Amino acid sequence: MVRLVLPNPGLEDRIPSLGELEVIEKEEASSRPKWDNKAQYMLTCVGFCVGLGNVWRFPYLCQSHGGGAFMIPFLILLIVEGVPLLHLEFAIGQRLRKGSVGVWSSIHPALKGVGIASMFVSFMVGLYYNTIIAWVMWYFFNSFQEPLPWSTCPLNDNRTGYVEECTRSSSVDYYWYRETLNISTSISDSGSVQWWVLLCLTCAWSVLYVCVIRGIETTGKAVYITSTLPYVVLTIFLIRGLTLKGATDGIVFLFTPNITELANPVTWLDAGAQVFYSFSLAFGGLISFSSYNSVHNNCEMDAVIVSVINGFTSVYAATVVYSIIGFRATERFDDCFSKNILTLINGFDLPEGLVNQENFVEMQQWCNATNPAAYAQLTFQTCDINSFLSEGVEGTGLAFIVFTEAITKMPVSPLWSVLFFIMLFCLGLSSMFGNMEGVVVPLQDLKAIPKKWPKEVMTGLICLGSYLIAFIFTLNSGQYWLSLLDGYAGSIPLLIIAFCEMFAVVYVYGVDRFNKDIEFMIGHKPNIFWQVTWRVVSPLLMLVIFLFFFVVKVNEELTYSVWDPNYDEFPKSQKVPYPNWVYGVVVIVAGVPCLTIPIFAIYKLIRNCCQKPESQQGLISTLSTTSVNGDLKY
Repeated sequence: MVRLVLPNPGLEDRIPSLGELEVIEKEEASSRPKWDNKAQYMLTCVGFCVGLGNVWRFPYLCQSHGGGAFMIPFLILLIVEGVPLLHLEFAIGQRLRKGSVGVWSSIHPALKGVGIASMFVSFMVGLYYNTIIAWVMWYFFNSFQEPLPWSTCPLNDNRTGYVEECTRSSSVDYYWYRETLNISTSISDSGSVQWWVLLCLTCAWSVLYVCVIRGIETTGKAVYITSTLPYVVLTIFLIRGLTLKGATDGIVFLFTPNITELANPVTWLDAGAQVFYSFSLAFGGLISFSSYNSVHNNCEMDAVIVSVINGFTSVYAATVVYSIIGFRATERFDDCFSKNILTLINGFDLPEGLVNQENFVEMQQWCNATNPAAYAQLTFQTCDINSFLSEGVEGTGLAFIVFTEAITKMPVSPLWSVLFFIMLFCLGLSSMFGNMEGVVVPLQDLKAIPKKWPKEVMTGLICLGSYLIAFIFTLNSGQYWLSLLDGYAGSIPLLIIAFCEMFAVVYVYGVDRFNKDIEFMIGHKPNIFWQVTWRVVSPLLMLVIFLFFFVVKVNEELTYSVWDPNYDEFPKSQKVPYPNWVYGVVVIVAGVPCLTIPIFAIYKLIRNCCQKPESQQGLISTLSTTSVNGDLKY
C-alpha cells in the first residue's frame, strides 16, 4: 500500500487536534450556522448533486453509447471514482470545519490556490446555470395558456400564411430560437439585450438571493421543496408517460444493450466524466455544507446514501425521458406514415381508409404492379421508428425542443408544461445553492469583504455582480456564450481541482492521519475499499480522464452549432469554427482556475524563501481558528 507523505511542517499548528474538535463545536454553537436536522443536510447535498445534467445529459449518453451497456461503466466508475471523492470532501470539511479555501490553507498554505480555483469555477458555472433557470422561468410563465404558444407557427406580417422560418423548421424550434432567444447567426454578432430574457434573468437572481440571503439558514428551508418536488414530478411524468403510445418502445430502446460499446474507450471516458460532474465535486460547496455538521456525524454513510440517490436518479430520469421520447418518436413515425399513405392514395386515386400501416407495403406492391410508370413518380419518406428514437438530443435541445414538442401532443398540455418546468426550476435552483456556497464562503475565508458587513449585503453584492455579468447571455448571441462556458468552465478545471484535492489529503495531509480523523468522527477506520481508491485508483482514473480530454481537445478544431435560416440544410444546425478571439476566452475560462493552483503555490514558495527565518516560522505555525461561516482568524 502506498504510504508516501510529503513534508508538511507546521501542520499540527494549523489544524485543531481531535481532542479540541468537540470543544470548538460547542464554542461555535452560537456563532456559526448549523443544520436544523440531518434530513435538511442530506436534502441540500442531494439537491446540489442532482441537477439538470441528470435529466438531460445522462439519457443522451445512454442513447449514444449502447443503451443499457453504458450503465456498466457508469456504475463501475460511480463506485470507484465518484463515491471515494465524495466521501473525502465530506470528511475533510467535517474534520477541519471550514470552507474550501480554509480547508486547503490549513492542510498547507501553498494549497490555498485549490480553494480559490474552486471558487472561480463555482462563480463561472453559476453565471450560466442561473441563465438556464431564467429560460425555464420564461417557458413556465408562458405555459399558462391554451393552446401553448409553441404548439403552432405564428402568422406572417401579411397574415396570409405562416412565418417562413417556422414552416421550414417547426413551431417548437421557432419558439425556442426566434421567440425566446432571438438568436443571431454568429457569436461575433452580439445584437441587443432581449428584454424578456433580461426580465426572467432578474427574477431568477432575485429568487436565488431570497433563498441564499442567510446561507444555510435560508437554503436549508428551501430544499424541503426544491429537492423533493422533482421526484414527485418525475413520478407523475413516468405514470403519464407509460400510458402514452410508444412509451415502452422508448424505454426498451434505452435499455437494450449494445455490448460492443464496452470496447470503445470514449464510452468509459464519457461515463467517468458524467459520474464526476453529476456529483458536483470540486466546486467547494460540499466541503462547506459538511463543515456545518456535528463532529461525530457519519460522513461515510452520508457519502454512500447520496451516491445511491444520485445514481438512482440518473437511471430513473432516463427512464422517464425516454418514455416521452418514445411517445414523440411514435407520433413522428405515424405522421411520416400518414404522409406516405396520403401520397399513395392521391397518386392512384384510392378511396380514403383503404390504405393503412398494416397493408401499406402490400398496397405499394399492388400499385407498382398495376401502373409502374405512375408509381415511379411518387416520392415516399423513409419511416423508421429506430431512426426517430436514435436522434440524440441533449441539454437545452432536450428540454426546450423535444419535451415541449411531446407536451403539445398530450391532452391538457398546459398542465404538463407547468409541471415539467417547475421540476427543471427546482433542479436548477437547488444546484445553485451549492454554487453560491462555493463562492460566498471562500470570499469570507479570503477576507475579500469587510467582516463587519452583514451577510445579507455580501450575498446581495455577489448576486448583483453575477447578474450584471450575465447580461451577456441576454444578447442575441447569448446561447453561443452559454454553450462556450458550459463546455470549458466546468470540465478540465474540475478534474484538475479534484485530483489536487485527493493528492493533498492523501500525500500532503497524510492518509494515515486522515484515517485516524475518520475513526474519531464515525467510530471505525475506513476499510480497504476506501484505502485503495483514495491512494491509487481514483487519482489514476482522474489523471487518465484528464489526459484523454486534453489530447482530444488539443487535436480538434473548436466549433459551435449555429441556427441560420440561410443555411442550405436548414433546419439542421450549422457547425462553424469559432473566431480566433474565442481561444483567448477559453484560456481565461478554463486556464485561470487551473493556473491559480501552481501560481499560488509558487508565490508561497518564493515568499517563504525571501522571508527571514523568524518570519517563515510565523507563517507556518500561526494558529488559525474558525469564526462565523468558516472564515479564518489569524
